[in-house]
Amino acid sequence: AAGMFLRLLSDVRWQAANPKWRRMTGSQRSTSSTAEPHPVALPEQAQVVICGGGIMGTSVAYHLSKMGWKDIVLLEQGRLAAGTTRFSAGIVSTARHMSLELKMADYSNKLYQQLEQETGVSTGYVKTGSISLAQTQDRLISLKRIASSLNVMGIPCEIITPKQVAQLHPLINIHDLVGAMYVPEDALVSPANVSLALATAASRNGVQIHERTSVSHVAVQNGRVTGVETDRGQIRCQYFVNCAGQWAYELGHSGKEPVNIPLHACEHFYLLTHPLKEPLASDLPTVVDPDGRIYIRNWQGGILSGGFEKNPKPLFTEGRNQLEIHNLQEDWDHFEPLLSALLRRMPDLEALQIMQLVNCPESFTPDMRCIMGESPTVRGYFVLAGMNSAGISYGGGAGKYLAEWMVNGYPSENVWPLDLKRFGALQSSRTFLRHRVMEVMPLMYDLKVPRWDFQTGRQLRTSPLYDRLDAQGARWMEKHGFERVKYFVPPGKDLLDLDQSKTFYKPDWFDIVGSEVKCCKEAVCVIDMSSFTKFEISSTGDQALESLQYLFSNDLDVPVGHVVHTGMLNEKGGYENDCSIARLSKRSFFMISPTDQQVHCWAWLKNRLPDDSNLTMEDVTWKYTALNLIGPRAVDVLSELSYAPITPDHFPSLFCKEMSVGYANGIRVMSITHTGEPGFMLYIPIEYALHVYNEVMNMGQKYGIRNAGYYALRSLRIEKFFAFWGQDLDAFTTPMECGREFQVKLEKEMEFIGQEALLEQKQNGVYKRFTMFILEDHDTDMDLWPWWGEPIFRNGRYVGKTTSSAYSYTLERHVCLGFVQHFDEKTGEALVVTTDFVNQGEYEIDIAGQRFQAKAKLYPFSSLFTHRRRKDEMELSGYQGE
Repeated sequence: AAGMFLRLLSDVRWQAANPKWRRMTGSQRSTSSTAEPHPVALPEQAQVVICGGGIMGTSVAYHLSKMGWKDIVLLEQGRLAAGTTRFSAGIVSTARHMSLELKMADYSNKLYQQLEQETGVSTGYVKTGSISLAQTQDRLISLKRIASSLNVMGIPCEIITPKQVAQLHPLINIHDLVGAMYVPEDALVSPANVSLALATAASRNGVQIHERTSVSHVAVQNGRVTGVETDRGQIRCQYFVNCAGQWAYELGHSGKEPVNIPLHACEHFYLLTHPLKEPLASDLPTVVDPDGRIYIRNWQGGILSGGFEKNPKPLFTEGRNQLEIHNLQEDWDHFEPLLSALLRRMPDLEALQIMQLVNCPESFTPDMRCIMGESPTVRGYFVLAGMNSAGISYGGGAGKYLAEWMVNGYPSENVWPLDLKRFGALQSSRTFLRHRVMEVMPLMYDLKVPRWDFQTGRQLRTSPLYDRLDAQGARWMEKHGFERVKYFVPPGKDLLDLDQSKTFYKPDWFDIVGSEVKCCKEAVCVIDMSSFTKFEISSTGDQALESLQYLFSNDLDVPVGHVVHTGMLNEKGGYENDCSIARLSKRSFFMISPTDQQVHCWAWLKNRLPDDSNLTMEDVTWKYTALNLIGPRAVDVLSELSYAPITPDHFPSLFCKEMSVGYANGIRVMSITHTGEPGFMLYIPIEYALHVYNEVMNMGQKYGIRNAGYYALRSLRIEKFFAFWGQDLDAFTTPMECGREFQVKLEKEMEFIGQEALLEQKQNGVYKRFTMFILEDHDTDMDLWPWWGEPIFRNGRYVGKTTSSAYSYTLERHVCLGFVQHFDEKTGEALVVTTDFVNQGEYEIDIAGQRFQAKAKLYPFSSLFTHRRRKDEMELSGYQGE
C-alpha cells in the first residue's frame, strides 16, 4: 500500500506543479493508466468504507483516523482529488451568513494552516485575506451583519471604506462602491494538494486508499449497511460514507434501498490569465464582488476569476456522467457577463492575455446548504456532499463533524441546518432539482434579505384550502415543500409593491400583519396549519404507552382526551423534537410536530420503537387539514357550529375530543393554539376540509372573523415567550435551559431518554438560559430590524445570540428571544448561568454593528399588557420581577 501511495502522491504533486495538467482530458489520462495493474487487493472487510477521494472523502478519513478508528478503506473511482476538488478555485473564506458554516470554515482554515507541517505535503497555503465589496447600502448592511458574527467568534474582520479597498488592492476600481468587509485571515490553498495531505496523514494512521475502484452499490440488510459492491469485488462493512460529490445522487439510488441525496450539478466557469507584466503578489487579497456576481484571486502572478451567472447550465440531469471530470466545453458567450463585470472591477486587465476558460461541474443543493448525516432509511449509511461551491472552505470542518457523528453518535455542534433528514423524498425529483439549482446558483451572490423565499419547485404540497386562500389574497412561503400563508393582502392593496418589499428595515407587510394580530387578540382568526407533521401511534396492549413513556420526557399516562406538551430528548437531554401528544384512547396517541420534523422524527422513532407487530406507527400528515382558530371569540364560533358546550368546564385547556362541525363528523378539536392565545386547533379529515372552513368563515362573520398567516402567529408566540423547535430549540438545548422543567417527569421515577443529563443539570445548574429581550431605544420605523442571529451583549461582553425575533404589536416594541451564557472573563471557561446573573445585567443587541439597549426577562409579560398602552405610559422596568 505504501508503494502505491507514493506513486499516487508524486502523481498529484506533479499535477500541482505542472499547469498543463488542467488541460489534459480525462479520456487521455484514463486510457494511459487503465492498463496499470491494481497493486494491492481489496480487503474482504472493514469497519468503514468511504466512497470518494476528493476533499470530503479524505477529510472524513483523516478525522476518523485521528479519533482512533483505523479499519477504514477509502475508494476512488479515478485518482485522488481528480473530481470537483481538482478544479476548485482554492479560496478559504469564513465570510458566511450562518454561524455553523462560519465555524466549519474557520476550523478548515486553521487545519490547512498546519497541515503541511503535520504531513510534509505542500498545501500551497497562503494567508491573503479577503475583501467583500458592496455596491449598495443593502449589501453593506448584509456585510455588517456577517462582520458582527465574525467579530464575536474571534475572527478578525472590519468594515472598510472604498479608499481603504484601493490601498489593499491597487487594481480595483472603487468608483461605484459604498464600502467593503475585510477579513485578513482568509486564505488560498491548492485544493488537490490539501486532499493529498489529508490522505497522507490518514494513510499513516492506517487508512487504506484504493484508486481506480468504483462502487456499484451498497448492500443493505434489515435496514443496515452490510457491505459495498465494487468493480473489484465486495467489502463487508458496518459503515458506508457517500462522499461522491456530484455522483452522490446516482450512488444513493443505485441500491435496492435508495438513499435520497438531493443535489444536482451545474457548469461552473472561471478564467485563468497569464501573469501580469508586474506579476501580482502572492498575498494579494482575494476579492468577492457579489453585486457584480464575481470572485477574483491571484493565480501564479495572473488572475483566476469566476462567478455565479444569472442563467446557469445544469448538467447530467439524465444521470449520464463521465468517470473522471475533464474540462467541459468552453462557452465564451455564456461567460461574457462575468467577464464584463471583471473588466469593470479591474479595468487594467483589458490588455491581459487569457490563458484558458475552465468549465467544471459543481453540485448544488435545494437550499444552498451542504448535506451531511446518516440516512433516515438505512442505518450506517452516512453522506457528506453538495457543497454549493464552498467545498474547500467547509472541507475540514464538515469532515470533522461527520467523523464525530459516526464515532460519538452526534457531532459537537448543532448541525440540523445541514442534516440530510431536513429533506423528504419530494426534494429528490430530478425535474425539481434541475429547476431548483438553476435558481440556487445565482442566489449564491444575490442579496439575501430576511424572509426571502425560493420561487422554483413551489405548489408541490398544498392544503385542500390552497385555492380558496389564494383567492382571498394569501401570500405564500414554503416549508419542507409545503405551502404556508405568510399573511393576507387586503383588497385594494398594491400587490406588486408588496411582493418586491425586500428590506432589512421595516417591511411593507407591517400594518397587514398588525391587523391580523389585532383580530387574533380581539375577535377570531383562522390560520391553516395543515403542514404540521402528524403521527398516530397505537398498539393492541400497553406497548404504545410504555414505549412512548421511555421516548418522551413528559408523563403521557394521562386520562384519555388530554393533550401533553413534551420533548423527545436525546441522551444529552437536548430536544430532538418538541411536540404535542393527545391520548385518543387507552392504546392510541396522536402526535403533532413541526413541519420539518417529518423525516427526522419518523427515523428517530422507527429506530427506537421496539420491533413489535402489535405496535403501529402511521404518518397521517396528509390525512388531516389543520385549522387554528385563535382569539377570544373562537369559543363562540365553535359552540354555534357544533351545538356542544365549549365552556372551560366542559372543554378545559389542553383537552382533545372528537366533534361534529357543520355536517362533518370525526373532527379532532384541541384546546391549544401554539401561541398562548385562547382558541382551538381543528384536525379535519381532508375530504371535509373545504366544508368545515366555509362553515367556520360563515358562522364567524358576525364575530369579525378573518384569515391570518404565519407572520401573525410568529409575533404572538414570540411576545408570549414560546420557543419553537428548529429556531430556538435544538439537539443541544434542554428543557432546563429554556424554563420547561414543568414539562419533565423527573420526580415520577420513570426512566426516559435524557433523564440522567437532566438530573445532573438540576443538581449543578445550566450553562445557558433562554431569555426574552425587549428592545428599548429602537425606532421601528427608522432603525434596522433584528431578524435572528444577532449577538447579545451583557455589560459590554458577548454572551450569546438571538434565535428568533418579531415585532410585538401589543408591547409596541421588538422582542428577541435568545440564549444567555456566562464566560469567565480571564479564562473564557463556561460558568453556570443563574437567575440573578440574567436579571442583573445591562443588555444590548447588536444589529449590523449598531447596539440597542434591551430589557431581559425570564418570564413573559402578564396579561397587564393585553390592553394596548401608549409607549410613554409603559414603564417596563417596574415589571422586571414578575
